[in-house]
Amino acid sequence: MTAASPETYDYVIVGAGSAGCVLAARLSEDPAVKVLLVEAGGPDAKDNIHIPAAFGALLKTDVDWDYATAPEEGCNGRMMYLPRGKVLGGSSSINAMVYIRGNRADYDGWRARGNAGWGYDDLLPYFKGSEDNERGESEYHGAGGPLSVCDSRSHNPMALAWVQAAREAGMEANEDFNGAAQDGVGMYQVTLRDGRRCSAAVAYLHPVLERSNLTLETALHVHRVTFAGTRATGIAGARYGEPIELRAEREVILSAGAYNSPQLLMLSGVGPAEHLALKLIDVVVDLPGVGQNLQDHINSGAIYTTEEPVSLLLGAEPEQQLLLEREGRGPLSSNVAESGGFWRSQSDLEAPDVQYHFAPVMFVDEGLGDPVAHGVSFGGCLLTPRSRGTVTLRSNDPTAKPWIHHNFYAQPEDLEVMLSSVRMTLEIARQSALAPYCAQPYVAPASEDDADLRAHIARNSQTLYHPVGTCAMGSGPEAVVDGELRVQGTEALRVVDASVMPVIPRGNTNAPTIAVAERAADLIRGGVGEAAGQAVAAA
Repeated sequence: MTAASPETYDYVIVGAGSAGCVLAARLSEDPAVKVLLVEAGGPDAKDNIHIPAAFGALLKTDVDWDYATAPEEGCNGRMMYLPRGKVLGGSSSINAMVYIRGNRADYDGWRARGNAGWGYDDLLPYFKGSEDNERGESEYHGAGGPLSVCDSRSHNPMALAWVQAAREAGMEANEDFNGAAQDGVGMYQVTLRDGRRCSAAVAYLHPVLERSNLTLETALHVHRVTFAGTRATGIAGARYGEPIELRAEREVILSAGAYNSPQLLMLSGVGPAEHLALKLIDVVVDLPGVGQNLQDHINSGAIYTTEEPVSLLLGAEPEQQLLLEREGRGPLSSNVAESGGFWRSQSDLEAPDVQYHFAPVMFVDEGLGDPVAHGVSFGGCLLTPRSRGTVTLRSNDPTAKPWIHHNFYAQPEDLEVMLSSVRMTLEIARQSALAPYCAQPYVAPASEDDADLRAHIARNSQTLYHPVGTCAMGSGPEAVVDGELRVQGTEALRVVDASVMPVIPRGNTNAPTIAVAERAADLIRGGVGEAAGQAVAAA
């Protein structure tokens, strides 16, 4: 296979992450089409991918793109770590496995922006169709779908204590954040199967890899989309320095994520013309919105040591390793962010604007540092950021990392919400249910004065790794894709991943990305609604 004699497929999908795995499985259900799935990383073979509590050991390894922000002015000029999965399953192979869909208001908001067919009622069948929830089928949940969703197998007493403490602080209980209402606190449902990670690769891709019409290419770094005029004809890239070109008869579909999809578009000549000219890239389509509108959930909280030896550090004990192997439970089955919930910083809001995550372990330096003792970590993230960032090119070298500027706290309202969130974090820590587990502050504000809180937030904020929006759907001048996720001004080219979300959902973004890809598969096949509710069946 060389650039001189390219192999031809009907669909070429770039990126075997959450969206790409869904598309590969769904589109290859039709035996009459040839589907190629291309991944820059390798197979999801590492043991630590499948041991839920071990995902921190994957950071900054060969399964991580290991990106960083530009210096963030609102965070003391820090260049903040941005892990992204470079492996089958993408970031669903290295994330914290929290299953959250978002709020009805999020998707109805998408529809109100002119994106017909993307409201909550439109997407609910796709959420349900993707899901195999151990609680069974209901008005809001599905059973028999590819993605295993279950309750925690860890049951850490400190995670349960946090829920009780949050209730003592005035929050209500919620047993299902993906049901009728999102507000309140409780234990998160997670994407596990028998105590092991159920990534998009496990759920969607591995069951169908034997299909004769589905080809998977790993360790292939795509450099650009090829065009004939404005029609996408395939991709060009390299594996271990060897050039490779592949052709698409019907469509090229970018599912490379909110950082890499806009990067690939720009490297291919689709993006802001002035920026492309500065990087000596020939313009195929002047599309100003590419790489704009970057959004993420910024988080800040506190870490405490505890005198109670019940944290996830117990997972290092041999008997706990046996417990995971034999029964699929115990501390090694923990997704780390075991409990949490949703809160409104002001009572008159239409929906929550803060989400809390609680980890029964010291989550030090974004998981890169080793805990020094038993402890807890918890805090709130801003669900509705007003600040917007950008993804641009450093150069026209496709192996160079993109320039990512999240612009956190650029809008003063974001910082005001975070101040309220941190105050609530400290209030929860004082409650009787949790106070015994908060012996000494390890990372916490010096006081609750505004100045100390602002200094703490600038010094300790981190992203929750939910980037979206850089190839936003819509019809205005900043839109990149239309309501069917086709790239404006081109033919036979779509983007299907979190980058198409015009506004970030209220919650963890893995489940929404899967639902977007489920609906996209129907759009591509021309039968919206037909695949919703179907499980992937191996050929």
